Amino acid sequence: MPSNNELMSIADAAARIRQGKYLSIAGDESALAQLPRGHWLGGTIPYFMSAAGGCTSRDQVFVTEIPIHGEAPRLRLCDLDALPMVCHNAPDNGFTLLILPAFSEAHERFAHDAPNYEDMYLKPLAGWIAGVHLDDLGKRTPKVFLGETGEMSERLAAVMDVPLPPQKMARIDIVNLFNPGDGDAITFPEAGFSAERCLINGQPAILSDYLTSRNIDTRLPLVADYCGAMINVSFKAVVAAERRVDFYAPVFPGQVYRIAAPVDDYVAAFQAALPTGIDGLAFSCNCILNYLYSNLEGRRTAGVTGPITFGEIAYQLLNQTLVYLSIENA
Repeated sequence: MPSNNELMSIADAAARIRQGKYLSIAGDESALAQLPRGHWLGGTIPYFMSAAGGCTSRDQVFVTEIPIHGEAPRLRLCDLDALPMVCHNAPDNGFTLLILPAFSEAHERFAHDAPNYEDMYLKPLAGWIAGVHLDDLGKRTPKVFLGETGEMSERLAAVMDVPLPPQKMARIDIVNLFNPGDGDAITFPEAGFSAERCLINGQPAILSDYLTSRNIDTRLPLVADYCGAMINVSFKAVVAAERRVDFYAPVFPGQVYRIAAPVDDYVAAFQAALPTGIDGLAFSCNCILNYLYSNLEGRRTAGVTGPITFGEIAYQLLNQTLVYLSIENA
């Protein structure tokens, strides 16, 4: 694994910042708040895939040093009005890193609208959804940081545009184990990160009742077919007492979802799908649910390291995937 992707102490990260490096940094809010100003973007999360394996830490940060092949990257925060132009404003050749705070309006808008953004799929866009320690859900809000100004936000998007010279190109790859199963068609009357009512094969139903009465394995996500792309919506919690189901990404009306087809051996399948021998790896992230369900604590993921996230971005929002970006010769 290249040394530009490392879990390190706050002091070592601060030293990298002071060297003028361009960095993407993941860590607990308390850790990120201690870092000095400089050329870095940050997002809150205390879960990581390090070279030694999966781990949880509130006093270390995961630092990805962005390789510079020409012009310097441009860092900024953008609001809801600017977010749809994130690809249009990207370099003609290069890539963009995007970090969004989980469960924010920016997160929901991006999930819904990103496929229709101007220049989407024409310019590489990768990134992740900032989160919190699972013990802090409902107590703390995910945040993003802009190191150049010292700003922190729970509602804005953090963006880094990285230009590349003509002889280089960025490539984004996804590891996704899931396809729609052959079970019931599930639709929703409204968008949101939570749902109570739904339609099962066109008939009104309470989603939490449906899941519990059929003993559905909620480690398997909902999967929708977006013009051939399989997009997962992962279950966060089934709150039976309130007849509510919470998700890590929003569901949307007009889209048909099905419970994913079972994976015979989740751990073995995930490990088998991991990439090996990647050249030019510049960035990677992995879903918190892969970390939990594949029992990755203390286990290595084939040399692919990075933050463990509440969602992954490979052009559009994903769940229960591993995303990585590499820089190759054109």
